[in-house]
Amino acid sequence: MISSKDLFRVTLLGTGAPPPSLDRFGPSTLVEVGENKFLFDAGRGALQRLFQLGIPFGDITGIFLTHHHSDHVVGFADLWLTGWIRRPWGKRVLPLKIWGPHGTHQMATHLPLAFATDIRVRAHSYNAEGVKLEPSEIKEGVVYVDDSTSITAFEVDHGGEKLDAFGYRIDHGSRSFVLSGDTTFNENLIDHAQNTDLLVHEVTHGMGDGIERANLERIRANHTIPEDAGRVFSRTRPKLAVYTHILLFGDATSDDLIPATRATYDGPLVVGEDLMQFTINNEITVTRMPQPPPSTTRIAF
Repeated sequence: MISSKDLFRVTLLGTGAPPPSLDRFGPSTLVEVGENKFLFDAGRGALQRLFQLGIPFGDITGIFLTHHHSDHVVGFADLWLTGWIRRPWGKRVLPLKIWGPHGTHQMATHLPLAFATDIRVRAHSYNAEGVKLEPSEIKEGVVYVDDSTSITAFEVDHGGEKLDAFGYRIDHGSRSFVLSGDTTFNENLIDHAQNTDLLVHEVTHGMGDGIERANLERIRANHTIPEDAGRVFSRTRPKLAVYTHILLFGDATSDDLIPATRATYDGPLVVGEDLMQFTINNEITVTRMPQPPPSTTRIAF
């Protein structure tokens, strides 16, 4: 049995991207480290995945944002407001801490204005502290530290997208985890991912034809193809590399990702799935959480 102070577990809450897939929810990663629970990004469905894990949002220590593209933050309002409600899946009674790039203060200032009516009405029933937001805009460097854990943000290259974008490295004792965020092939990421145990990296694969080709070429220029991801893995040599933020075009499927990566990388590699968990000890244990069967509701008219 792992003690709470020794726990270092990463759960992929959502491994998708903008497409509204039911199999891959929006980008979001839960990191349980020591006695803290941090979320990295808040894509669609993040609250539902926490519910499936039996983790109330009131247990979340804070949220780190890689960047402000909508697919990475569209689930934030749900986490924040639904997580405030005094039910087993909510119960947040402390202000929500958010770390993120430029634009995080703006988001934290204007969201309460957009939901002012809801907040005013529910404040009569719930702890008013639980709906407050405490934003911190970050630069590259250490952005969080406690007795056993440090979290470092590092700049990545989201291609032609004109916004700040970060990856994160979490160190807990001698163990570490790196999340790439959205990026093209990036030397800064390689520098920060040296000697890491677990490297979770975004990927895009496939190319369509016809009128959409130019748009797909633009998107591919903002992300990492498997061959380039393999070069990252080969130069960092993590104990385990994992794909997330899986963006596929044309006839490409997730089954194609590992064969495409093998041209440049021959080490351990897993294609991430929603609710897949990685426990980091001397070895990395991979657990696939069972997905619940679809439910059927009968509606009387």
